[in-house]
Amino acid sequence: MSTIKTCRILGVNIAVTNMAQTVQYIENNLEELGGKYICVSNVHTTVMAHDNPAYRNVQNSAAIALPDGKPLSVVSRKRGYTEAERVTGPDLMGELFARENGLKHFFYGDKEETLQILQQKLKEKYPDIQIAGMISPPFRSLSQEEEKAYIQQINDSGADIVWIGLGAPKQENWMYEHQGMLHGVMIGVGAGFSYHAGLIKRAPEWMQKMSLEWFYRLMQDPVRLFKRYFTTNLKFLLLEAKDKGEVL
Repeated sequence: MSTIKTCRILGVNIAVTNMAQTVQYIENNLEELGGKYICVSNVHTTVMAHDNPAYRNVQNSAAIALPDGKPLSVVSRKRGYTEAERVTGPDLMGELFARENGLKHFFYGDKEETLQILQQKLKEKYPDIQIAGMISPPFRSLSQEEEKAYIQQINDSGADIVWIGLGAPKQENWMYEHQGMLHGVMIGVGAGFSYHAGLIKRAPEWMQKMSLEWFYRLMQDPVRLFKRYFTTNLKFLLLEAKDKGEVL
């Protein structure tokens, strides 16, 4: 299986990549990636990983941890990886949906209503997309029987990619616990389902380029995101100023 270079940021091995390279990596290594998982990392997850060794291990056990948050690719470039670019979860989804690659997609997570809207929107925008199935798991711990049934349903669908929309850190922990159980590659995309369902709007491109997409999301959901963004973003800046990429 081909490899992608990484830059160690706050103890997390963040991929040094771009969208075209990431798409090619997934498509060319599907068989080897089966049963493995890909993290879509940002400032929030990276700071959480810095503070929590167990979650750091989850991030670093992934096949790759993509730089969804632009500050991560900025840090990589500052450290000499001039080719590093941002690869967001929603954008990666769109790229893989649009390509004529014959991939089958399964969606696990979010609310039933969101999945219904998502399915409709995807079929409208990507007429050739192959949706292998969708599961909205209950917001509680699953029984062993439920867990086994969901795994079998996903595997029986023949899905190549299993998109996980449970939010961080739940989705990364879920993928870590289920590695080797699923035939397809798992990719945790957080709010990616809601973006593609049209329930959350992306920030204008100029805000994305200026690393201000977090601020745009904050304006849409200030009560839930205020503490996360301001506390985590400030902590990232302080930690990154001291960080030299060493193993923690």
